Amino acid sequence: MSTAAVRPLKTAAENALAEQFTSAKGRLNGNLAAREEAFGVVADGLPSRRVEEWKYTDLRALMRDALPLAELPTVGEINSVREQMAEHAVDSARIVFVNGSLIEGVSDLGSLPAGVEAVSIARAYAENHPLIARSGEAPIPPDNAAVALNTAFVSDGVVLRVAAGTKVERPLHLVFVQQGNGHAAYTRVVVVVEAGAQVEIIETHSGEGSHQTNTVVELVADDNADVTMVKLQAESLGTQHLATFGAKLGAEVKLKTVNIARGAAMARQQMFLTFAGDSTNAELHGISLSGGRRHLDTTMFVDHAAYGCESRETFKSVLDGESRSVFQGKILVRQNAQKTDGRMMMRALMLSEGSEADMKPELEIYADDVQCAHGATCAALDDEHLFYLRARGIPKMEAEAILVEAFVGEVLEAVDNEPLREKLAIITNEWLRTRD
Repeated sequence: MSTAAVRPLKTAAENALAEQFTSAKGRLNGNLAAREEAFGVVADGLPSRRVEEWKYTDLRALMRDALPLAELPTVGEINSVREQMAEHAVDSARIVFVNGSLIEGVSDLGSLPAGVEAVSIARAYAENHPLIARSGEAPIPPDNAAVALNTAFVSDGVVLRVAAGTKVERPLHLVFVQQGNGHAAYTRVVVVVEAGAQVEIIETHSGEGSHQTNTVVELVADDNADVTMVKLQAESLGTQHLATFGAKLGAEVKLKTVNIARGAAMARQQMFLTFAGDSTNAELHGISLSGGRRHLDTTMFVDHAAYGCESRETFKSVLDGESRSVFQGKILVRQNAQKTDGRMMMRALMLSEGSEADMKPELEIYADDVQCAHGATCAALDDEHLFYLRARGIPKMEAEAILVEAFVGEVLEAVDNEPLREKLAIITNEWLRTRD
């Protein structure tokens, strides 16, 4: 009887990734051993639907090829992005990335708010900058395929430090723009918010053409920090977007995140949070807007490992055409995390019969003095509400748009920055007109 292991044939993407890593690893800054260890996670293949956490987003099937690593942007591409900055009209201090590279000439690095320090990841790796030492504190699993690819190939990014006690008056805006066509960009952001500091961070992704983008954002929030993070993913239909957010929260921290996804052919937003200090509060909100054949995935793991913490997760999905949305969310309450209050809700609104929403909320509780709940709903627009609006002369598409706006409004209202909230509402309304 044969005991030989059966291994599937490598896909074109898996072969290309191996070739790219062999070629690039010698010229990338940072710890080569760490890069090689990370690539070992995917060396035998990308995760398929047989891997539980990738059950609904079969990366091996969806990632049919591996685009070459992005080169440094040209002067023309940088100038084009400089002209586009008018589109990012929200008052903020910008840190701009073009094709994954930090562009100091377009960024506001020389005029960052007092108490904020920024160092490029490339420089931090090359010089072993002290700030890079806090990378790795956030609870990002190294054996996750998207994280492993980022660790293996990351070429640039930024380390941000907000000094203890600083209240940053202007938001920090991480602007990721893809120019040209047919490349893969890997970036990493490390944010350290020291004790008692307060900051708002905006993250936007845009660009035309076909690309593969992979970002990792690590947040370390020390005791009594107050952090707001708002992300808009509006990349082109030719893009595959893999994003990971990990946060380690100290005691009495306040964290609010709002994620809006309306771009890319395939996008997966992963979130890993650990409550490492007592009496911390986190609000996690999200909207995905998908039409055509888009595939938008939100996967989340919330680890309550401290006393008296509270978490709220509210995610809403609007689907049209033959699109697919995925929500996987798990709350873990450890034995020492008494007085935990955790509640997770996912709602999907289906605008077409051909769309699909997959939802899997979970609770795993080892403490006995907790309040936890989860839920998921999936429905079409209410016929009575639609009839009410149409009976008053409102065209069908406009009536549907009014109802969808009301549906997602709860999440948008979580954005305290009024100019930013209005801009996000405009982007949502634009999607309602096209439903692409």
